Amino acid sequence: MPKKGPSSAPMEDQTGQQGAPANATGGSGARTRVTTELAHRTHASDVFPAEWIRLTDTRFRVTAHWPDDHSFFGAVDDRHQDPMIVGETLRQTSMALAHAEFGAPADTHFVMRDLEVASDPSALHRAHAAEPVTIDVVCSEVRRRGRGLSSMRTTMEFHRAGRLVARGTGSTGCTSPAAYRRLRARQLAAQHISVPLLPPVSPELVGRTRAEDVVLAPADPPEAHPYGTDADRSHHPATWLLRVDTAHPVLFARPNDHVPGMVLFEAARQAATAASGRRPFLPYDMSASFSRYAELHSPCRIEAEVLEKGDDEVTVRVHGHQDGETVFTAVLAAASPAPPLRSLP
Repeated sequence: MPKKGPSSAPMEDQTGQQGAPANATGGSGARTRVTTELAHRTHASDVFPAEWIRLTDTRFRVTAHWPDDHSFFGAVDDRHQDPMIVGETLRQTSMALAHAEFGAPADTHFVMRDLEVASDPSALHRAHAAEPVTIDVVCSEVRRRGRGLSSMRTTMEFHRAGRLVARGTGSTGCTSPAAYRRLRARQLAAQHISVPLLPPVSPELVGRTRAEDVVLAPADPPEAHPYGTDADRSHHPATWLLRVDTAHPVLFARPNDHVPGMVLFEAARQAATAASGRRPFLPYDMSASFSRYAELHSPCRIEAEVLEKGDDEVTVRVHGHQDGETVFTAVLAAASPAPPLRSLP
């Protein structure tokens, strides 16, 4: 996966309200609990990592739980849990460790510049949902700003019920509140302006059961939706508009001045599902790089291109475009059966 520099846009930058101070170096064996504040979530039911122990200065062992009945990251069919829960767990774990182990202040804005997940969907059985998940975490590329954290990469292996379930890696940058206010002053001032809620495409088309969880809207002529520039008037079967529901209790758990990265990642998965026609779409490989913020008050086009499609495997590339610029690029691959898990950087 390409690595983005400091100017890259975020996958997520919601701020926490509290954070533990950085611990002393060296493994202690003491367990640290993951709070809603450390994970940047509002409700405990949305926090997947539960606790961790430090093994070395940069290695940790995390215990997590993947509930079968989660309102958003739940089951995708009668057998499988959602592979997207791996990416969300990686995101939450990275922020918790950044706060508690690497000194990122409580009001830090995080930016995840890239994310990659390789999973084994056959190991994501609902029958094992009650089993704890063990995550081995390696933190690398640690860069400091004074005594605080500037950026780092986290690489993780996920095991459950005696099996390797997934591997993941992501690069996270940290921005102070003052710098973020300078960077995003206009968008922060516009947070009170309501965002038009576009009509969803059919939930079945994108592998969802509830319309409120759909993040794609038809790319219809402008009279069919509140947006209306010339660039948004074309209609293509593999093109949609991003549907932003700022009242969604999971995707927008806290106020934000831009579209959270997990919404974009979910849009990529839904677009890959619709473009490939494979349902359920159980990706064994997902990667995304984020180029800029996705703004709330401007239409964002989601375009999907099927790169390879056979009887057993399909690969889809998804782009997000806004105001003439690329917001993100993602590639997702699904196969039955999935190939062996590959190593990540």
